[in-house]
This record gives sequence, structure tokens and C-alpha cells, in this order.
Amino acid sequence: MRRTALFAVSSLALALAACTGKQEEGTAAATPETPKEVELIPRDALFGNPERAAVQISPDGKYLSWVAPVDGVMNVWVAPANDPSAARAVTDDKARGIRNYFWSYRPDTLLYLRDTGGDEDFHLYAVDLATGQARDLTPFAKTTAQVVGVSPTQPDSILVGMNDRDAKWHDLYRVDLASGDRTLVEKNTRQIAGYIADGEYNLRFAQRSRPDGGLDILRRAGDGWEQADDVPFEDVLTTSVLGLTHDGKTLYLADSRNRNTAAVYAIDSASGERRLLAEDARADIGGGLADPRTGELQAVSVDYLRNEWKPVGDALAADLKVLEGIGPGEVGVNARTLDDRTWIVTYSAAESPVVYYRYDRTPGAEGRLTRLFSARPALDGKPLVPQWPLELKSRDGLTLPSYLTLPAQADPDGDGKADTPVPLVLLVHGGPWARDGYGYSSWNQWLANRGYAVLSVNYRGSTGFGKEFTNAGDGEWAGKMHDDLVDAVNWAVEQRITTPDKVAIMGGSYGGYATLVGLTFTPDTFACGVDIVGPSNLATLLSTVPPYWASFFEQLARRMGDPRTEEGRKWLEERSPLTRADQIRKPLLIGQGANDPRVKQAESDQIVAAMQAKNIPVTYVLFPDEGHGFARPENNKAFNAIAENFLARCLGGRAQPIGEDLAGSSATAPVGAEGVDGLAEALQGHTPNVQK
Repeated sequence: MRRTALFAVSSLALALAACTGKQEEGTAAATPETPKEVELIPRDALFGNPERAAVQISPDGKYLSWVAPVDGVMNVWVAPANDPSAARAVTDDKARGIRNYFWSYRPDTLLYLRDTGGDEDFHLYAVDLATGQARDLTPFAKTTAQVVGVSPTQPDSILVGMNDRDAKWHDLYRVDLASGDRTLVEKNTRQIAGYIADGEYNLRFAQRSRPDGGLDILRRAGDGWEQADDVPFEDVLTTSVLGLTHDGKTLYLADSRNRNTAAVYAIDSASGERRLLAEDARADIGGGLADPRTGELQAVSVDYLRNEWKPVGDALAADLKVLEGIGPGEVGVNARTLDDRTWIVTYSAAESPVVYYRYDRTPGAEGRLTRLFSARPALDGKPLVPQWPLELKSRDGLTLPSYLTLPAQADPDGDGKADTPVPLVLLVHGGPWARDGYGYSSWNQWLANRGYAVLSVNYRGSTGFGKEFTNAGDGEWAGKMHDDLVDAVNWAVEQRITTPDKVAIMGGSYGGYATLVGLTFTPDTFACGVDIVGPSNLATLLSTVPPYWASFFEQLARRMGDPRTEEGRKWLEERSPLTRADQIRKPLLIGQGANDPRVKQAESDQIVAAMQAKNIPVTYVLFPDEGHGFARPENNKAFNAIAENFLARCLGGRAQPIGEDLAGSSATAPVGAEGVDGLAEALQGHTPNVQK
């Protein structure tokens, strides 16, 4: 689920709060229409493994690669670039699957990351395609690998940060890809949050968080560091290093200082001279495309309501025009060969799962696009629906970029306007320092297919819309951040998209927290809630963050409440749903991973125990082999089967019975199985299948 990131921005994140949407006196509420018959899309087609995903091409153009199932578990496959039908699996994971891999510049060598049971202690592995041998390059307990440098001029080694010496800080090593031997580059005794090296692996810059929540950008000075730039606290979430040219001469910085939205600057490494490359008054400049041979920035993206590419110079202007011609959706570039003659391109739209293309820039064949694969061909021809970008207004005048997905029966003419009210699910993104965006979402399509309108709101505190919007969320968990959500619900009622008694709130991570806030701070606003890995007690949340988040802690303390001060502890208590657990009057479903390193299992255990102590019903679903979100398709599908039947009882939408959808999952229901139709029966005889 793309919304689960708690504390995710350049490093990490979370947020929400107050106010009921009451029906005006004398106004009769229309009853949401019972969904008309539209083909029920099977959950397996929406949430099962994609047929292929993360398609890439090796830097030398020799291989295509992707992740695809092997006996139901996602593994990396490799094929000759000119013969995809000859693909073979080159990894053999049998547990949670591999989703994050990339090519090195060493011939026939790719790299992948894998954790255990969702603990986020990601180890880095190298696979030699010639021998089939896989090697753990970071074979140390309680260690999370950070890949710092992969360079075409240093093909036999990479730079990797490892925190096996000090759990809080990553030392930097050069790792030999053939032997796995590591050589210390720098022992991190200066609390460096991140290193930046040139193509020869010379350290050029670094970033270090300050006690005031600001950030120092450091420049290499001999064997030490000197301050090159200062990023104040209020700009840290909207200012970040985008890259460094291979020769080390130019640093690219997305920078919101002395402005609102982040613009991109090229900075001369020697003189510090800055040159503006791209800006947009609506939104921050986001990702970029760099020349694989030099690292020079060639295009940037800006995402307000829809993502757009902006060329930097003329090098890619014609190519981006060709890619725009694929269709009215959005395009991306997954990989480029080192000679830049072949790209792997993605195309998707709200009603179209991702399709992968090969784009040829070889002389004589420039601009040729070849369709390779669809990620989810099982959805071809299914009744997927559009998504409508919106600009909503908060009660205090903020513009809230949002997205509405309507079920087919509510919008038969497809104009984005509801012809009749239907139940609504307010789907809240995680972070909170993240955002919702336009595009295909299994969650939105699933809920719309079951008869629900789906509203996704970029509440204040979300990132991507300038620092003023992000900073407006400071101190507003369970405050104005929640008001924004309630204001969006009231808008949907006023527009007759739904009725006040048929609105559910649902989300993961911060979205799970928002769900708990909705049922405790505004207990009359929502008919029910689905909380996925959401924190209930902000004090225990901040006391149990992973140790390697040390560089981000001051940001958390200043944007939330500082647990080291009496005032901060009081704030954390007041804004914690646990404090108001006795206010819950509506049905609640909680999903949790036992190995979650960000939102520990205790966050869900605490509020479940508090509700039980007050005899308040709750359904609690626990997965022993999951972390912050449900990665195994069997677990994801199992939880969604439960959630679907929970929502059907609450809102009256359609539901495919749970049936056998718990099979292969590790799902347990320690509390409240009777609160979901069919769950108790499905659990009878179900033996949790726990994978690590």
C-alpha cells in the first residue's frame, strides 16, 4: 500500500485532528444508492502478485530484468535483452519476496535488498549471473545497508553505509563485488546523516542534522569537513540534494530557501555559485533524469495535480515529447543503458495499471517504442474507473490538492460528478510527510468497484506543495490536519457524493493514526474506521523509533511534541488517540505487523487493551511475519478480504466472501473476529503460514 510510510520524506515521518460534520437542521439525508451490478473484480487480480514489475535493463544493454513470482514469491528474473521469452529466475527467495533490486556496472552482476519479516534491517546482496552465486555484502546482525555510490568508472566495487558498529550512524565502506570484502572509507564519528561521492568515489559532500532541527551541508576539506551551506529547520523537509555530476564539479539541489516551493539549482562545487534550472510556483520540483555517462541533470518532474516533465536544456526535449504521445496518462523512465541508446519506460493512468515499453534511441531507430509487458494483464478489460484531481478548500482558506474516485453507478456519464450519493471511504495517506498523487491504485479501484466513492486529501503537512503547506502541519496532529479531512468530508456531503452517515475513514501509518483520531476526537463524523499500522500513543511512538533515525529526531520533536520537555509530553498525550479510547462508538478494524520497526505492535496492543477494558468492540488482525505494511501478497489479500467484509457491514457496499483468501497468509485475529462477517468461519482450521 503506497500510503503506509510513517516518517517518510528524505529520511522518515507521521500526523492529524478535530470537528464534526453535522447535517444542517431541516435537511433530510438522502440514502446512498445500493450499488448496481458492475462486474466484481476479484481481489486476487487487484492485490495478488503482478505478472511482472520493476522492469529494468542492464547498463551494458545485455539483459532485461524484472521481478515476478516463483511459486508465488516475488523474485528477480533476467532475460537476454533481445529475447524476453528466455527469462530465468536468478534469485530464490521463499519468504516475503524481493522488490528492490538494481544493476551494478560489473558485468553480469545485479544487487538486491532484503530484510527479514519486515524488520527493515535490509541486507545488500550481489548475484553473479555467470555462476548463479548470491553473496550477502552486509552480513552483520541488526544492520541496515545504505547504498551510497555505484559508478561506471568503478565497476567492481560500490560504496555502502553500514551501522553494525553504531546502530545510530552508518560508517562508509567500499565493498568489492567479487569477494564481498569491505574497506573502511570513513568511520562516522561526526554524526553524518548521508555521504555524497563523485564517480571516482571521492567524498565531496555530506549532510549532518543539527540540534536545532536544521541541516548542515558539508564540503570535504582534506580528511575532514567544513560547512558549505546551512538549511534552516523550516526548509529541511523541502530542501534536498538531488545528485552530483560524476566529475564532482556540479551539485544539484532542490531548494526552498528564500522561496516557498523547492526549485532546482546547479551549484558549482568549487565556488558555490548557484544557477537556477527549474521552478514551479504550484509545487516542489521532484525527481529528475540525469545523463548516465556524466550525471548531468537533463529533466525534472513537478507534480501538482498531475506529474509533468520539464526538460533542462535540449538534450531530452524531443524524447519527452515522444513519450507523452503514448497516452493521456503519465510516463516515467525506469532505466537507461550507459550509452543512453535504450530506455525502459513506464506508462500508467488511474484506470490503467503500469505498462512497460522499450524506447530506442539508436541512430536510425530514434523514437521507436516497443511494448514489453503489462504489470497486471488480469485487469485488462475490467471495469476500472477514472480518478479526478480536485482543489478543495479548508475552513481557514488553504487549498487542499485532492483526488476523487467514483464508482461507475454514481457517475454513469463519466464526467467526474456524482449523479447519486453513495457511501464514501476517506483514504488517508501515510507519512504524514508524503503525499497522494494521480495514478493507478489497486486500493482506489477496489473500493470503487465495491460501490464506494474514494476521497484522498493532501492535508496540511503533506509534502510536495511548498514549505508553507508542509510547515502548516507543525503541531497540528489531531488539530488542523484533521480539520482538513473533516472539511473534505463535509464538501463531499454538500456535493451529494455521499451522506453524513455513510463515511468511513481508512489509512496506513499516519493514515492509521488519522483513523484513530477520527473515531476518538470526532466520534460522530465517521461510520467506522480501518487502521493499518497506525500509532495510538505518540509518546511511546517517539520513544521507540529505530536508532538509525537519530539524524531526524529533532525534526520529529519540533514538528510533533518534544518528549524531553514537560510541554512536549503533555502535547503527545493530548494528541494520542489512546487518551480518548473511551470515546470510540463506531466499529473499528485494526491491522498490524508484529515486526514493524516504525510503529511497534504495542501501538495497536495498547488501544485494543484500552477498548477491551471499556467493553468497546474492536477487531484486531495481527500478522506475525509483517512489518510496516503487508508485503506478502497472501497477507495483503487476506487483510483486504477482511476489510472488504468489514466495510460492507458498516457501509453496505458489495463484498466478495472471505472464503479461502486467508490461505497461505499468517493472519491471526486475537480479538473480535465476530465483528467481520465470515472471519470467524474462515479462521476455523486456518493454520497461519509464517514466513521470514
